[in-house]
Amino acid sequence: MKLQQLRYICEVARRGLNVTTAAERLFTAQSGISTQIRLLEEELDVQIFERHGKRLTGVTSTGKGIIEMAERILTESDNIRQLAQQANDDSRGTLSIATTHTQAYHALPPVIARFSREFPGITLRIHQGDVAQIHEMLLSRTADVAITTATKNMPNELVMLPFREWNMAVITPQNHPLTQETELTLEALAQHPLITYDHSVSGRSAINQAFTDAGLLTTIALTALDADIIKKYVKLGLGVGLIAETALDKTEDGDLAVLEAGHLFKPSTSCICVHRGRHLRSYVYSFITYITPQLTEDAVEGILRWESSKGENRATETP
Repeated sequence: MKLQQLRYICEVARRGLNVTTAAERLFTAQSGISTQIRLLEEELDVQIFERHGKRLTGVTSTGKGIIEMAERILTESDNIRQLAQQANDDSRGTLSIATTHTQAYHALPPVIARFSREFPGITLRIHQGDVAQIHEMLLSRTADVAITTATKNMPNELVMLPFREWNMAVITPQNHPLTQETELTLEALAQHPLITYDHSVSGRSAINQAFTDAGLLTTIALTALDADIIKKYVKLGLGVGLIAETALDKTEDGDLAVLEAGHLFKPSTSCICVHRGRHLRSYVYSFITYITPQLTEDAVEGILRWESSKGENRATETP
């Protein structure tokens, strides 16, 4: 049994049994993955995946247990590597951050600048994506830490540290009719074409829910993954924008009218996410506390240890 074989079965399971996509993700040949999975099954004398011809169609009950154990083995293997690097030279290494465009562009620059000054030997990597992609980066150990919006369907393998609530804001060109409203209402908004987030962006659900609860139909003129694209098309006059208030920039957005909409939509919460069982180097804890100064490194480590122990208990529970 080889770590590479365990990595293959986990990646195939994570990619919905699509061996081609798993091969692309691991920068290897599809045939090599299929061969190694077969060799592992022969060595263990069990079938991990169900098949119809050469196509994988499911995971066997035994296979599910093997994949869960393999994920833990891969995490611990990575932990050993991280611990060894920390022992050799904790002033050097890599910090991989998974986040959204809005967080990377508007919220993180001061944090990144401070971190770079205080840890000049650490290479920073920023990976952008939607919430599902961000969760996937943590699960696959591509990212050490993620900054995103809290969701109800976060994978159990991840730990969430909420740190800030934010509201939606309405943006229009200057002198738009909505700027004359004494108090903005959903009814008034529904009279105009809207430009807002794609369905894959977590903040969109609060928008949909508000209009649905009010029994209002809306015209969505355009959707996008990040707020800066939304602002661009609002400036072109294509519609009224709905974006996170944290994505506003007084310097860059002076030609837009900003209307407060916190009373119309439920607030969302920004959070820090990490893999529940992963060892974090000391500079990762520092990065987290730069974002959440109300927490000390010891407090963050304590929360993560407690959450990890909860996850271990769940993993060993008998169904």
